[in-house]
Amino acid sequence: MSAGSNAPTIIKRKKVVGGDGHHGGAWKVAYADFVTAMMAFFMLMWLLNATTEQQRKGIADYFSPTIPINRMSGGGSGAFGGDNIFTRDALAQSGTGINQPTIGNNPINAEQAAAEAAAAAEVAALRDIEEILMGLGGESMVSDQALRHIVTRLTDEGLVIEIFDLPDATLFPPDLAEPNPVTVEVAGILGRLFQSVSNEVAITGHLSAKSVVHVDNPIWQLSTDRAAMMRQLLVDAGLSPLRIARQTGAGDRSPAVRDATAPRNNRLEIVLLRSDV
Repeated sequence: MSAGSNAPTIIKRKKVVGGDGHHGGAWKVAYADFVTAMMAFFMLMWLLNATTEQQRKGIADYFSPTIPINRMSGGGSGAFGGDNIFTRDALAQSGTGINQPTIGNNPINAEQAAAEAAAAAEVAALRDIEEILMGLGGESMVSDQALRHIVTRLTDEGLVIEIFDLPDATLFPPDLAEPNPVTVEVAGILGRLFQSVSNEVAITGHLSAKSVVHVDNPIWQLSTDRAAMMRQLLVDAGLSPLRIARQTGAGDRSPAVRDATAPRNNRLEIVLLRSDV
């Protein structure tokens, strides 16, 4: 057909169909909700692991507040109708509860605060003794040879000081309760250290198990005798006998390591007892 003719122009319209089909982008929304839920879950797991029981209770209280709402207006626009939650008669006058003492004047709260402060001070004093004995803040009071025999730990019962045998150095000669020089050295230092506090003292003797079972097992008496010797050494070093709360021999019933016959189980445990135990 020649140029300039009146032939009609044909326009083709192509229908574009979305790749998502009939469901569109709904899957993206569902996936985003899933990712958000997983983030919230992992944050919850992290919070449970990283917070204390008291902190978790505070978080729970934040999301479920128990704020009393006043049913009688006192002229104010707040939740308590112009009253203060810490006012002595606020809840009683507003009809929401009985008369409550202020927190600052509550003797129960005051006693609890005093008890908590005393407990914290006691723990701090026990930690100071531990640091001085072990040389955590500088040089230890005991020699390096004696320090090898000592481990300490702070427990709910108090400060536990454990003195134990080494393969090449023992606290007592075999089957005897007469102390070796290292035991006398440690006991002398403990006796002087303990004079800086007023806590009572508990002493327990432990022994390793024998490979041969005896009808009349001598380890009970021996562990008791060694505990008694440690008590006497502490008293000789200046500790008041009235502060000895108990002295016991545990035989081989409480091994410190899995192998009950290991020398490590030959030990003395001296505990500075907490006053609230």
